[in-house]
Amino acid sequence: MSTDAGHVLLREVWGFDSFRPGQEEIVRAVAGGRDVLAVMPTGGGKSLCYQLPALLRDGLTVVISPLIALMRDQVRALAAAGVEAGAYTSANTEEENDSLREGLREGRVRLLYLAPERLAQPGTAAALKRWGATAIAVDEAHCVAQWGHDFRPDYLRIGALREALGVPLAAFTATADEETREEIVARLFGGREPQVFLRGFDRPNIHLGFALKDQPRRQVIDYAKARKGRAGIVYCGTRNKTEVLAQALREAGLSAIPYHAGLEPDARRLAEERFQREDGLIVVATVAFGMGVDKPDIRWVLHADLPKSVESYYQEIGRAGRDGLPAEALTLYGPEDIRLRRAQIDEGGAPEDRKLADHGRLNALLGIAEATGCRRVALLGYFDEAAEPCGACDTCDRPVDVFDATLPARMVLSAAIRTGEWFGKGHLVDIVLGRATDKVVARGHDRLPTFGVGKDWDERQWDAIVRQMLGQDLLRPDPSRHGALRLTALAGPVLKGEQAVTMRRDVLRAKGRGATRDEPRALVAEEDEGLLAALKAHRRALAQEAKVPAYVVFTDKTLMEMAEKRPRTLDEMAGVSGVGAKKLDTYGRSFLQVILGEAPQAMHPQRQKLAGREEGTVFDRLQAAQAELVRGPEGRDKPLSLNASALARIAAQAPRDLAGIERIVGARAAERFGAAFLEILRDG
Repeated sequence: MSTDAGHVLLREVWGFDSFRPGQEEIVRAVAGGRDVLAVMPTGGGKSLCYQLPALLRDGLTVVISPLIALMRDQVRALAAAGVEAGAYTSANTEEENDSLREGLREGRVRLLYLAPERLAQPGTAAALKRWGATAIAVDEAHCVAQWGHDFRPDYLRIGALREALGVPLAAFTATADEETREEIVARLFGGREPQVFLRGFDRPNIHLGFALKDQPRRQVIDYAKARKGRAGIVYCGTRNKTEVLAQALREAGLSAIPYHAGLEPDARRLAEERFQREDGLIVVATVAFGMGVDKPDIRWVLHADLPKSVESYYQEIGRAGRDGLPAEALTLYGPEDIRLRRAQIDEGGAPEDRKLADHGRLNALLGIAEATGCRRVALLGYFDEAAEPCGACDTCDRPVDVFDATLPARMVLSAAIRTGEWFGKGHLVDIVLGRATDKVVARGHDRLPTFGVGKDWDERQWDAIVRQMLGQDLLRPDPSRHGALRLTALAGPVLKGEQAVTMRRDVLRAKGRGATRDEPRALVAEEDEGLLAALKAHRRALAQEAKVPAYVVFTDKTLMEMAEKRPRTLDEMAGVSGVGAKKLDTYGRSFLQVILGEAPQAMHPQRQKLAGREEGTVFDRLQAAQAELVRGPEGRDKPLSLNASALARIAAQAPRDLAGIERIVGARAAERFGAAFLEILRDG
């Protein structure tokens, strides 16, 4: 990739002055025709890593993407930035397909989005060859892995497509552990070793919080009301709960809609469209909602029920704050959530060793939920990433009250060992509490040395102690033993007195305290809030008129920079991040009018193309010099002037001598203006 060409496209198409961390070297590898596997955090700018190379190379880039909504959103955003792209989906009209095929035949379409299911149709590979496919990009590549959290069997056809086309392939995902990465490589690259980029998992702009359930409906409503006007997602474990909670939020005066796989397709599509276009809408959803959400300004994600694993949790909270601005994630959890997740694992069709591993993954999530230190350190540690305490999670906001729990932990471990590791939490708690139940007595467990040793803690406290032991992976349920708790390798040193155990004291109490700040962080200074609201209202009107999501016009991040910088000219507007050449031309003047309160000064179209660039300043100086020399240096010659197009070419090409200027404007004009123009060009 040419460094200059890549940066020019980045500025002119996307309106960014620089790449995000890690993007540039991935773009270079993809543009250079390398096979690539990139694991990047959600919101890290994955799509640009295959979209920009598609404009740097000849031919068509085929993008395999899992959801129609996601494909259509990306196509709309590219169109708004001046890039011709298309998507073949089952939702297309015949007219749309005819227009798309014409663009493909003529070579105008640079990116073509396909669902993996379309690869099953005969003739797909042959058609892509005819249309000049030169590269494949795979979004959400974890879907190819059997044990990835969104397995899609049709992703398995991508490897065969790559073989048929004989082109390089770039695969992207936000979360893939080592096992999943190995499976992606085996299935997609067919023995070829891709260049692998692991760009880390940290999302420092997301404030992390967990809280035990305590009147959970009220917790959800209070949290959402404190963030009224900010788009959010509430994730629920069941379809029915999405309906109930959405209704409760509406009754509390909030704009909320349910979303789950049981809704009719039209209802789901309407919910997706509303969420994309309406400011401040809340979607109460099952995990059926999310992977296809490309909305960058989701400000918060609340889990009303515990997710199934750290991977799922990370993927779902990653839908917040994709624009890099402050966002929040709160997870509510309780004993019922844990029982449900355990049952789902045990009743699933996976092999026993996989079930045991899944219990370990759930334990890891519990470990984050009941972390005694920084949650971000615990979360990134799961992905083998070291981190310092972040200062941006609930446990950093309010350090937790901890105690030495080595003694009660050893009591439970001892009871499990002495009963052959054949019993669950309830039976072990009965033993340490000294309860002579029929089951305890029948098995002689009332005669064990551990019987009655734990009376310093009540049953509720023992529940929390055992739960934290699971979270620290000292114990795991064994599906082959009907969920009996078995010791892990980490338990041995604790039993031998070689390793201490620290636990949270607050989760032993009767009521869980909300683990989140009372008020969300302000996005702009107070004096800029009024202008930001006006800019958002203008954006909403333009988006509704064009029938596109609001962020396709401009993202919140771009509007916030406008509110803070208050540009007064198109040149200054062009310097705002996210304002590329096409958007400046389409929207620049109207947003300037909102900022200035009046129509901005007119600018010639040729000059506007140079807005925000050094060439624009040169153009202005050339124009001023020309005005002084219209009648010659003495003011007595026949009038002579150049059109804006000629001045723009001179500014852009910056000829170094009089002959160069003459080639652009002719001998007569070069004689009159050449010396003055060359002096300006030399000054730069």
